[in-house]
Amino acid sequence: MRPQEVSVLAHDRSVPPGSANLHLAHNVPLLHPEELVFQAMLSGWERQQLARNLSLGTIQSRIRVINRFRDFCDGAGPWVWTAVQADDWSAELRSITGSAHNTVLGYEGAIRQFMAYLLDPAYGWADECMNRFDTHPVQIFHEGNTARHVQDANSDPRKRAFTVDELQDLCDVADDQVALKVAAGRKGWTAAFRTATIAKLAYAWGLRRNEVRMLDLTDFGHNPNAKTFGQFGVCYVRYGKASHGSAPKRRSVLTVPEYEWVVDCLRQWIEDIRPMIAEPGNPALFPTERSDRISKVTISSNFSHLCDLADLSDPGLDFHSLRRSYVSHLVEHGYDARFVQEQAGHEHASTTSLYTHVSSDYRTRVVSNALNKMTSQVAKNLKAGGSS
Repeated sequence: MRPQEVSVLAHDRSVPPGSANLHLAHNVPLLHPEELVFQAMLSGWERQQLARNLSLGTIQSRIRVINRFRDFCDGAGPWVWTAVQADDWSAELRSITGSAHNTVLGYEGAIRQFMAYLLDPAYGWADECMNRFDTHPVQIFHEGNTARHVQDANSDPRKRAFTVDELQDLCDVADDQVALKVAAGRKGWTAAFRTATIAKLAYAWGLRRNEVRMLDLTDFGHNPNAKTFGQFGVCYVRYGKASHGSAPKRRSVLTVPEYEWVVDCLRQWIEDIRPMIAEPGNPALFPTERSDRISKVTISSNFSHLCDLADLSDPGLDFHSLRRSYVSHLVEHGYDARFVQEQAGHEHASTTSLYTHVSSDYRTRVVSNALNKMTSQVAKNLKAGGSS
């Protein structure tokens, strides 16, 4: 049941979106006040965030967190939530659910922002609660009970890039799975081919899981300065990782000569394999037998199974390790740091540096080259001094 909302047009336009009097009729009794007021709060918060130009996906994710915490509080409304309940929930997330530090940080942040919205006098929710329930919300997450950003990168320190040999093993096993299933006449060989293609494509263009998932057939184009790649000279990413609740970022990833082999892989998938699966008119690059577009969960589970088959069960390796490998190997190939940053779609160079896991051989070559240059310079100086 939706709360009784008052038309925005009936109020002064100076009233900010999300105000209580835009979502509840003032002093009008409600049949189920606790439920209706809570739903009105969520509706108001949604509009307030939309007015701030946050993406709908971010807003919906935050609202799910609020509903989840309310369930933990046995359905009680925010006007009676306490810091003790917040502490208990955070403890459950860490000790029982096993949520990652970043996850807990995000959940606590969503609730803290919701409570700040309710407490802002501009929106009138505290007064509304006092009138209806003789109490009002209080901030339940504060500096003393909130997870903190303990370092610049809060990711699992075990996460790393694949080595070149590990990537070769992974691709070999992926290709072997296709061949084995074809030879056995098994139905799943097209799915195995799709898994192999997704892994190779993610590595060759340094793509995130959702970026791969959301690719369409039209998301590739010619690079006039690299005609050898044909129609796959550029990969146009339209669903890049959003920041601060904004819309997905777009970027263009150029195909580089070191990964030219991916062009033949992708062309074979598009021309020979995909037509066996895709329904007519479906634009998705990677459809499945049951849906128009492969899901993120399916990508992860298929890749995890592929790693197990390749005996790459290191907990530091996951689908995102393909992207870490891409960044690391571009650096090893000698590409300019700014070019690598643009290819990866990182706003800051410091983010790119966190992805870089260069090999010990590369570091050895860098030091060796530096020593050789120094030795050559010393020899030149000595020669110049002797001739004078």
